[in-house]
Amino acid sequence: MKFISWNVNGLRACEGKGFSETFRQLNADFFCLQETKMQEGQLDLQFDGYESYWNYADKKGYSGTAIFTRHHPLDVTYGIGIDEHDHEGRVITLEMEQFFLVTCYTPNSQDGLKRLDYRMTWEDDFRRYLLALDARKPVILCGDLNVAHEEIDLKNPKTNRMNAGFTDQEREKFTTLLESGFIDTFRTLYPKQVTYSWWSYRFQARQKNAGWRIDYFVTSERLRPQIADATIHTDILGSDHCPVELTLL
Repeated sequence: MKFISWNVNGLRACEGKGFSETFRQLNADFFCLQETKMQEGQLDLQFDGYESYWNYADKKGYSGTAIFTRHHPLDVTYGIGIDEHDHEGRVITLEMEQFFLVTCYTPNSQDGLKRLDYRMTWEDDFRRYLLALDARKPVILCGDLNVAHEEIDLKNPKTNRMNAGFTDQEREKFTTLLESGFIDTFRTLYPKQVTYSWWSYRFQARQKNAGWRIDYFVTSERLRPQIADATIHTDILGSDHCPVELTLL
């Protein structure tokens, strides 16, 4: 079973750069999007054989998530059930027969770490949400989690320490999540591989491969035997992020 996650940094713009063709080429069972930056009705995007589910931010042109699925879910949930967090369209959960699939666009701590305190609250509440799901059946979490966990996960760790996405606090929260019974699938399979999933549009960062790995598939530990592969599609353009993939047996 094949899962794709992609922060498209504006789905309408990405569609103009070949999104539909990429979607068909990747041929996933589940295709999860973050940062769609859309409101309902702004883009009629449908694919044969797929159902789609959308979570829009209250604020126009901001955040937003979506999931295209070939498999009809038992249930669909939007947000995490906490009003403080549920106005930015950041989470969709599909309950399937054997697992929960959660796509997430984690809040950015922003320049000057203006939103770091909120981010810490989000991290604790979101982890509790995942653990409640995990108590019922295994969880597959994907998305732009807005953190480079280890120094291997970004090109310039020394100069970025304590910048948004690489603060000690954010990294510690990710460690806490993993210690709660989850695994970072890519790093589990490829402990020393240097591959990034996001590059700034500035300074020709993508051409220089000065990137960050901030897009993940994180699963419940007990799914480890079913993980066949985890891939980062650095060759696919259309966004400042590239798609990431998980294949389960």
